[in-house]
Amino acid sequence: MTARAWAELLRVSALFTVPGDALAGAAAIGRRPDRGTVLAVGASLCLYEAGMALNDWADREEDAVDRPHRPIPSGRIAPAAALAAAGALTAAGLGLAGRAGRPALAVATGLAATVWAYDLRLKHTPAGPAAMAAARALDLLLGATATGGAGRTTGAVAPVARGSVLGALPAAGLLGAHTYAVTAVSRHEAHGGSTTAPLAALAAVAALGAAALHTRQGRREDQEPAPHTGFGGQDESPRPRPSHRSPATPARTASGLVRTALTGSYVRTAAVPLLHAALNPSPVLTQRAVGGGIRAMIPLQAALAARTGAVGTALAVMGLVPIARTLARKVSPT
Repeated sequence: MTARAWAELLRVSALFTVPGDALAGAAAIGRRPDRGTVLAVGASLCLYEAGMALNDWADREEDAVDRPHRPIPSGRIAPAAALAAAGALTAAGLGLAGRAGRPALAVATGLAATVWAYDLRLKHTPAGPAAMAAARALDLLLGATATGGAGRTTGAVAPVARGSVLGALPAAGLLGAHTYAVTAVSRHEAHGGSTTAPLAALAAVAALGAAALHTRQGRREDQEPAPHTGFGGQDESPRPRPSHRSPATPARTASGLVRTALTGSYVRTAAVPLLHAALNPSPVLTQRAVGGGIRAMIPLQAALAARTGAVGTALAVMGLVPIARTLARKVSPT
């Protein structure tokens, strides 16, 4: 029973929406995942779970009225234990990020501060959705700054990190926009009644799907994709990138098909429950819309990786979908 209570408190079914942030961040800067990416994933998981524990600790009085079955109001987990877990997980996350380099630690510190500010102060204010969006965007940037950073000297890390942040900003913005829309809907999941939030989220999902279909930095399918670098950061391309437009190749065609399929999966996963909630804004359907929006994070992360040409990374991210779906049947992600 204790294990079940902690699984509910930490929303373990939503945990698998986290690794794709760092992987999409690595893809956004044209690098393959390396040791720094793994450290970023570990840091992200810890900080995400810290936010879950802190969220329930901060909302324990409200949950006692609206959700008395939650672990803290039901008495299965003590408030002090949840708060201690939040602190320990935050420290662990920052420790892992620090091993990936100072730039990664700086981003992780901003992420941790955003998580604590959201749970303790901003959640029930108009700034709540923006704070959650910032947290997801920072999580992707954490993967970008950590990749290629582990084990380097301070002098070597700094210029790499600056370029990483700039290159990953568009992907971070798209992921943050999705998070904003889902968070806006989640503010009504306890009582329902809002059709505006699900409709606005539907429009956002459609716009994000269209954006995900375009290659990074406006590259066309018939142009040579940007070279991806290896684990040590070396360019793996055998020849310099041509400056002229070249005809489509089977590889580019396959990459486009994968990106289209992933984008379709994202739109379908998020849009269907949002449409149901817009037509009937009951608490149950609103909660399902939020759950669908959380699950849709994974195909969105995969689509963001695929739009840079990192098809292997995109498919690896999609491999998390069956696990998340199975756990969602046992533990609610909201």
